[in-house]
Amino acid sequence: MAVINTLWIIFQVLIGYNLVLPIVLYLFYSLKRKPQVLLSSPAEADYAIIVTAYEWVTAIPDVVASLLKLNYSNYLIYVVADKCDISTLHFEDERVVILRPEETLAGNVRSHFYAINRFKRQHDRLTIIDSDNLVEPEYLNELNKMFNQGFEAVQGVREAKNLDTTYACLDAARDIYYHFYDGKILFQVGSSATLAGSGMAFTTQLYRESLENRDVSGAGFDKVLQAAILSRNKRIAFTGKAIVWDEKTTHSDQLVKQRARWINTWFKYFGYGFTLLLKSVKNFSLNQFIFGLILLRPPLFIFLILALFCMFINIFISWAAVAVWMLGFLLFVLGFYTALAKSDTDKRVWQSLINIPKFIYFQILSLLKARKANQYSVATRGSQSTTDNI
Repeated sequence: MAVINTLWIIFQVLIGYNLVLPIVLYLFYSLKRKPQVLLSSPAEADYAIIVTAYEWVTAIPDVVASLLKLNYSNYLIYVVADKCDISTLHFEDERVVILRPEETLAGNVRSHFYAINRFKRQHDRLTIIDSDNLVEPEYLNELNKMFNQGFEAVQGVREAKNLDTTYACLDAARDIYYHFYDGKILFQVGSSATLAGSGMAFTTQLYRESLENRDVSGAGFDKVLQAAILSRNKRIAFTGKAIVWDEKTTHSDQLVKQRARWINTWFKYFGYGFTLLLKSVKNFSLNQFIFGLILLRPPLFIFLILALFCMFINIFISWAAVAVWMLGFLLFVLGFYTALAKSDTDKRVWQSLINIPKFIYFQILSLLKARKANQYSVATRGSQSTTDNI
């Protein structure tokens, strides 16, 4: 009986710490002195902007038009149109390079290296943009501020391009939460920002070292990439001023397919967290330790459901434990509110929060479909991001 009780306590701790970790990290962030950011760039580094498209290129003209408006001169745009009809793509600007693979690649990393191996010149850095993204004119200049401090990997912010449906607003709320804690806060407390699939940049050398000899198929290349970077004990910087506008999920069927794909990647790659925790002990690395904990964290709706299960079971075991769980939920809600309150959150996002139970319901449907997710969600229209947070 004692063994069962011990295992039950351990299980609850492993679930419960996810409720309070965000607010604990925020407290450390509040107490820590904020580093100064360099305001000027000594020189324009040479960027390759890689835009990947799979099966459809409808939004590519808008993406390219946005990139050509960058307040920057030293860059080339590589559009990798995998399994696409490119007959409608015509660009007079010499900075735009259209690449049409002879054979279907069906993978982000394969598309990236297809472009890398066909670079017109040796670019210092590369940045990844989704085929439905738009960028702010200062995007590359803001990335440079972080690179100039010595970082080799930088994650920007993916703002919501559309807030026209409840699902889009809730999707945006989730993004705000993760950008705040898994981006800004993690980086400021000495760890690394998680990668978000697009709106991220690397030195070309680091990207090649991390993924060149790995054939990553399906969704989740960002999980493999961030694990490779952290395994070298390098930090992924975060900047809230390098802004990419991202298309948010608008329909329930699209939500289910997209989330099924993301849940599938968590189950596939969460083990990287154990590897980083072991490395953190060996290297005495706060960066690796905190990031390892983050990688082990289940998708948001899963640990919330498990936490509710634990609280319910304790009704028959210990009312004191129920009180502890209630406190944990209160701290989680406070943490979620803090993320939205400290960000420039649209009132439509706030108003959508009443529909969170419906959002969680569709996430549960996604969980049931996660095992076969990669069979049908590779080319989800208007939602090709592979964000590692769920």
